[in-house]
Amino acid sequence: MNEVFLQFVWKHRLFNATSLKTEDGEVVEVVHPGQSNTDAGPDFFNSRIKIGDTTWAGNVEIHQKASDWYVHQHEQDAAYDNVVLHVVRENDAEVKTTGGEVVPAVVLHYPVHLEENYHKLLQSDRWIACADRFHEADPMALQIRFHGLMVERLQQKTQAIVDQLQQNKNDWNETFYQFLARNFGLKTNALPFELLARALPIQILAKHKNDLFQLEALLFGTAGLLNEQLLGDDYFLSLRKEYVFLYKKYRLKPIEAYLWKFLRLRPVNFPTVRLAQFAALVHHSSALFSNLVEKDNMSEIRELFRVQASDYWDTHYRFNKASGKRPKVLGDVAFQNILINTVVPFLFVYGEYHNQQQLKDKALMFLEKLPAENNSIISNWKELGVSVRSAFDSQALIQLKNSYCTPKKCLQCHLGVKLINHTLENGNELNPQRL
Repeated sequence: MNEVFLQFVWKHRLFNATSLKTEDGEVVEVVHPGQSNTDAGPDFFNSRIKIGDTTWAGNVEIHQKASDWYVHQHEQDAAYDNVVLHVVRENDAEVKTTGGEVVPAVVLHYPVHLEENYHKLLQSDRWIACADRFHEADPMALQIRFHGLMVERLQQKTQAIVDQLQQNKNDWNETFYQFLARNFGLKTNALPFELLARALPIQILAKHKNDLFQLEALLFGTAGLLNEQLLGDDYFLSLRKEYVFLYKKYRLKPIEAYLWKFLRLRPVNFPTVRLAQFAALVHHSSALFSNLVEKDNMSEIRELFRVQASDYWDTHYRFNKASGKRPKVLGDVAFQNILINTVVPFLFVYGEYHNQQQLKDKALMFLEKLPAENNSIISNWKELGVSVRSAFDSQALIQLKNSYCTPKKCLQCHLGVKLINHTLENGNELNPQRL
């Protein structure tokens, strides 16, 4: 078993407590296993361990083999000098601190079914490792878990925002613009949209916000999509002519056109259409991020994003290829995607940054009012019988799948912990309480 599994056994006190003895035969009692440490340093902090008649307060380090202490060079690291107990599966070496003090060691013994159950989960080839047993999950316990998962997901998203905000010297408008652009690209074209936003700062677009045609020229040109020779398309040729002037004026550096993907996309989601809609949004917006912070009603925010691409795109999805007439309005699904993946995280991190709890609460409230997302992950959860009532639930379930189920971090999942600790009797599974 790996060290993560041994840490799991230690954390949940699943070991045979009566077998804990040092090499010298002193009885070891775990008063408190300590707090898990996910950063550098010993595996558990603030542990309380009674060895013989003495109770020690300090840290605990866990290894497969005691000799791993030297493999990891802990004998040279003062951070490990306060380790009061070395927990191992195989005690093949005496270990010492930087000062030469011997660290007491115990061999961890635990029921064999723990390994067997853990192996079954790791070896499962189902959509999630516990799919065969998921029906035993308590729906109420899962709903309670949603809140923690949602906070985790927001923290991940907000950390990316904070990192970019620092690079942008605390410019909220520029940072919001870059993330909003990435979101406009959906998953398929997120990267080129982000690169475009970095190559074309919001300050340049702001100088031309009253002229939609110039905004389109800046966006399509810097996107590298005006380099083709398309004779007969007056709109395209006019954009290219306008961009030549703006390109020289601002010394722009276009991104490569090959980065944009059209294959296997619905025409309404072609990057050309999304860029035209993005230009319309910039054209009709004024202090967009400030407005979002001030709005308390989701319908008011919807109005800010109720934009339509220019007339040319009514009959086009790509340059020089006419199609049936259909206005390219930013639809409700696209708006919901923007709200979930850009607006909500920004409101949350802005509230955190400025100590405004009401903004964080508003962000979560928006998720609870939005309908659940419709994608393959959510469809699979529904097939397992999970009730998905809102975007709050769907975001939590996406977090559960991507951060726990896919990497098989069953040891960190409440259901996985229950399944791993589930015992057998006479070769038959006990009838457990609902997990």
